[in-house]
Amino acid sequence: MPSPYPSTQQRPKILDHRQADKASALRPDRRMGWLRALGLVVFLGALGYALFMALAGPYRIDQTQAKDLFGSRADLVAETAPEFFGRTYASKPAFLAALRDLSERSAEGARERFGFSAADVEAIVERNAGGAFDLEATAEAFAEGGSEEKAQLVRGWLGWYDGKTFSAEELRPQMQAKAEEINKGIAGLDLSAEAAFRLVRAGARGLPASQPWLAFFLVFGLAALGALLHMLPKLSEHPGIKNDHIQFDRLNSRGWMGIALGALLIGFYVALYWFPAWIADWSLTLDPLAQALSGGDANRWFVYGWLYTFAVVVMGIRYAIKYRHNRYQLLRTGSVTFFQIGFAFLLANILAKLNLPSRDLKNIWPLDYSFFTESSMDGMLHAETLPGIAKAMFVLGVGLIVLGVPVLTYFYGKRWYCSWVCGCGGLAETAGDPFRHLSDKSLRAWQIERWLIHGVLVFAVVMTVGVVYSYITEAGTLLGVSTGSVKQVYGFAIGSVFAGVVGTGFYPLMGNRVWCRFGCPLAAYLGIVQRFKSRFRITTNGGQCISCGNCSTYCEQGIDVRWYAQRGQNIVRASCVGCGVCSAVCPRGVLSLENGPDKDRT
Repeated sequence: MPSPYPSTQQRPKILDHRQADKASALRPDRRMGWLRALGLVVFLGALGYALFMALAGPYRIDQTQAKDLFGSRADLVAETAPEFFGRTYASKPAFLAALRDLSERSAEGARERFGFSAADVEAIVERNAGGAFDLEATAEAFAEGGSEEKAQLVRGWLGWYDGKTFSAEELRPQMQAKAEEINKGIAGLDLSAEAAFRLVRAGARGLPASQPWLAFFLVFGLAALGALLHMLPKLSEHPGIKNDHIQFDRLNSRGWMGIALGALLIGFYVALYWFPAWIADWSLTLDPLAQALSGGDANRWFVYGWLYTFAVVVMGIRYAIKYRHNRYQLLRTGSVTFFQIGFAFLLANILAKLNLPSRDLKNIWPLDYSFFTESSMDGMLHAETLPGIAKAMFVLGVGLIVLGVPVLTYFYGKRWYCSWVCGCGGLAETAGDPFRHLSDKSLRAWQIERWLIHGVLVFAVVMTVGVVYSYITEAGTLLGVSTGSVKQVYGFAIGSVFAGVVGTGFYPLMGNRVWCRFGCPLAAYLGIVQRFKSRFRITTNGGQCISCGNCSTYCEQGIDVRWYAQRGQNIVRASCVGCGVCSAVCPRGVLSLENGPDKDRT
């Protein structure tokens, strides 16, 4: 009688079938490996060309451009450095070095031509000693003598003396000191950040200047193509989160590739804020797009807006592929992409074309710390073009601060903004997703977070009170402190260094929500409402938790979600942005984002 059990000869055959099934599951990824490698090569080639474009030449300024570029200093520049015009420089470092040398040489010539000599000082003393100091007559005397620039310097520097009476002995040493101070301040060629950016654009003679569309394709077209070739093969794999080797990856876990990427991002933000001449050639590739949208050439902020939007869109596709098993993540990614394209990029530039304030209407104070500044308020309240729309922008901004934030946060938590609307959050969730597991989960990090983010909120409130006070009263100081200086310090330390250099440049080092977690004042405002008066919470089913740690690993805000899940406690934290990734990566369905009664949430 034959045995009902498989023979020993049959058993290996069964195992062979299982191995074949396993191999079949892996085969699509192996087949697509070459496509992903090709995409990476194409992307790196586009990045390499972009970096080459930022460094390479050629550059040349012709004599015909002198008047438009150098203004009143054109003749002076031509006299002090005639060899500069028409000379071709092979690289940007060489061109910028020539501009610095030109600035120094023209400054010496300017001091000789427009500076105040001992004879000029004596003429001022003779005219005004013993009587009331006549500022306008003194300036007119210099203008009639053929030195209009000296006349302007007199009006700008000696206004305090107007109408006051001094003896010759009193006035002479003061005028000598003033003359020395004025002469030190006389500059030659303007090489401020904006001026250097403009000069590099004007001097560029390479492909971005001659064929911007081709340069655009070589950078952004190939970058998008390479990224898609690298990402789309992931669709052949089973949907779901995979943690394979994530803690050992050289890019995603602070390896040398991650450090190199962080250095590149930091370098970009330093260039953007303080040395925009290094990205001027990128702006040339975007001129056709900028002219179509805003009616003008691309400045550095248009470059930034485009790069930001490009990153959100391309990396948003990657995010959608990765989390395609979760409807909430797909909707959320679509939302932040829509707001970035529609509001932050397109609408802001269209407003500029209409001569209206170019504002990202979804940005809310205090994240948009410039909302109450003088230039911003005048642009909205005293616009000459379409004043009704400009005033509506102001009403919308104030309405969001006073009503929008507390009401929407009460019903939906801070996720309505931080994870569905905000541009900072959009970039963090898309481009920053590969680094979300790097957020510090320690108690020490949480303590620093609480003090730092609320300290920035207090700083933003104090700065804004001073700015509004100065706008209403036209006084430059409040309690003896210059409100303009406080605004400048905030803009530099928080708006540039913290939000930009650290907030994005540190993605590969500290995770993707460094700014949102430690520095964003709007996140602090939203978090206070969410913590004490909101219907939002993350509920847990502790009986189903297997303590795998996926939730804590992927929490970009550094919350130890597993600690709550193990105890079956609801998660109500001010820092939680409601991204829902903890729920998406849970293999047991332990976590759920809910809106319920605002009492007894914990």
